[in-house]
Amino acid sequence: MAAYPRGVPCWADALLPDVEAGKRFYGELFGWTFDEGAGPAHGHYVQAYKEGKAVAALAPKQDGRMPTVWNVYLATPDAPATARAVKEAGGGLVMEPMPIGRFGTMALATDPEGAVFGLWQGGTHEGFELSGAPGAFCWTEVYVRDAGRADTFYEEVFGFEGFDLGGVIKGFRTWSPAGTAPGPDTSVGGRQLMGEGYPAMLPAHFLVYFAVGDCDEAARTAARLGGRVQSPPVDIPYGRIATLVDNQGASFAVLQDLAE
Repeated sequence: MAAYPRGVPCWADALLPDVEAGKRFYGELFGWTFDEGAGPAHGHYVQAYKEGKAVAALAPKQDGRMPTVWNVYLATPDAPATARAVKEAGGGLVMEPMPIGRFGTMALATDPEGAVFGLWQGGTHEGFELSGAPGAFCWTEVYVRDAGRADTFYEEVFGFEGFDLGGVIKGFRTWSPAGTAPGPDTSVGGRQLMGEGYPAMLPAHFLVYFAVGDCDEAARTAARLGGRVQSPPVDIPYGRIATLVDNQGASFAVLQDLAE
């Protein structure tokens, strides 16, 4: 598998109190299967598969104070160098770059407003083996309150080419990889400005999206499995989306491509 270009979302994992409950929830919702886990040396990390291809992972929380959350990882050819760039641009590090055996090197970083994201320098594990298909990752966006500060940070650290959607989606800017023409057709993620209508106490955060064949059915299934619908299905210019919460409290979104 070819390495992911710098800044492209290349992996996602969920940090959960109960991995077995997570396997039941996501197994039924997305049709995922799971391996036996990486064992104690790698934190009992369990990889998820769709059609035999790696799509995400579930990991047990080692401390109850840790958040129950989906994390997204942005690709880097040099994790230590990108970690330094994060700090120089006003962000921080939750976890310094750390080798994960032969699989690669990871770090956890924060942007200037505190939104957490991962860095991944691939080794034998480059990242998603399937994306953009039902049951697999398809998009991510960061929610912030200072658009200019966020844009400067992500474009400096990853070289993103930004493109404001303007009247299409208010307060939204897409990210295209360095060296590509900016715009929705080349975008790999984006930035949403939290303005009126967002709770004042809601912190800056990333939201991970998974593709589904039927957004409404996915919302009903999530609720039936013990989760809840945070934002009900709605049509946007790029499909039909809903924000869901799993049976343990981790938020994520689903996107149905209406053009298919």
